[in-house]
Amino acid sequence: MEPFSESAWIDVVRSMDEVYNELLQYEVVLEQKNTELEESQQFIFSILTSMSDLLVVCDRNAVIEEVNHSLLAFTGKTESELKGAKLGSLFAEVSGCEAAKRVIASLTTAPANDVELQFLTKEGSATPVALNFTPRLSSVGKLLGVVITGRPVGELRRAYHKLREAHEELKRTQQQLLQSEKMASLGKLVAGVAHELNNPISFVLGNVHAMQRYTPRMKRYLDAVHDHAPQATLDKLRTELRIDRMLDDLDPLLSGAVEGAERTRDIVDGLKRFSASDRNENVEFNLAETIERSVHWVTRATPANFRVKMEMPKEILIAGSPGQIQQVIINLVQNASDATEGIPEPTLIIEAELGDEIVIQFRDNGLGISEHALSKIFDPFYTTKPVGKGTGLGLSISYGIIERHGGKLEVSNAPEGGAEFRLHLPRSVGR
Repeated sequence: MEPFSESAWIDVVRSMDEVYNELLQYEVVLEQKNTELEESQQFIFSILTSMSDLLVVCDRNAVIEEVNHSLLAFTGKTESELKGAKLGSLFAEVSGCEAAKRVIASLTTAPANDVELQFLTKEGSATPVALNFTPRLSSVGKLLGVVITGRPVGELRRAYHKLREAHEELKRTQQQLLQSEKMASLGKLVAGVAHELNNPISFVLGNVHAMQRYTPRMKRYLDAVHDHAPQATLDKLRTELRIDRMLDDLDPLLSGAVEGAERTRDIVDGLKRFSASDRNENVEFNLAETIERSVHWVTRATPANFRVKMEMPKEILIAGSPGQIQQVIINLVQNASDATEGIPEPTLIIEAELGDEIVIQFRDNGLGISEHALSKIFDPFYTTKPVGKGTGLGLSISYGIIERHGGKLEVSNAPEGGAEFRLHLPRSVGR
């Protein structure tokens, strides 16, 4: 054998260096992978430990492979007792074990949820547990096992009960806010409504007083008739007491009194409808009449120079709660009055567009709404009015009312200036 040349030894040393470097790099990568694996294991362990739900991991033969702390605390067993044991050891009844096996056998790719089975607790009693079975699949879709999570039904029921109580309390609070805002709006209208009631009541009172003055004269004449007075005496008495003129007045006096009473009844009925709690009322009504009544009430209490121009048909039929819709209209008209305060000729224009839906437009000639306020205008308790002049609930409640009626409430600044609210509502069925 010929001895190696120097170049050959150099090649051997270089190759050994390369192999050594590769081994070092592999060791570094291996250490990094081990570190990542340990971190992943620690992460999974922390999740399993912090889970309040029960967790069991089984193979496809229902042999327990992994459990979490919540299950150990619930069953009173140790990890060594459960790992390697059959899943059936957790159930209080044999039927539970059979049911779990049927569920596992039927699993494909979709989980099985809300399977209620009886678990054996550490006290030895049986407690229903709502379980979710999720299949563990291989890369080729083969069932490797199942992950089972669950929560005692008693806890679920308590949580549901608390949720329901919170929901009911929220509904009560919303209704109280709705009523509070109604009464706040009604308070603003008191002066106007009082004046509105004064006219028909005064009309009725004046007519009744006139009929009261006629009563003694009518009685005097009828007494003479019943006493069989001579015809000449009756004719003289009839002329003296002006019986014929009185009889001519009776019909218009009675008609006027009835009209005034009916007008008073309508105003009171409107007040009752407005202030009543009618959240679930759903009747067909004329929106045009509701708008006219609302405008009439609000303008009785606004500055004398505030003008409202209405351009709409006499009949716009919609279905819903007239009291709640009236609250929205009153709020929008009142806001327009407040927004135009200080304007030389404050004006609100109300227009109706009737198509596939009803669109009522409220456009004032105020200073408009800032971009910042536009994005928050329907937020609860947000208001641009001074302290003491607004609760910040009116537009928020109005927005919710219109949503419940299947519509929407929009706001923008009109091109010609001022704020513009657009009220969208579905048309009544068959219209």
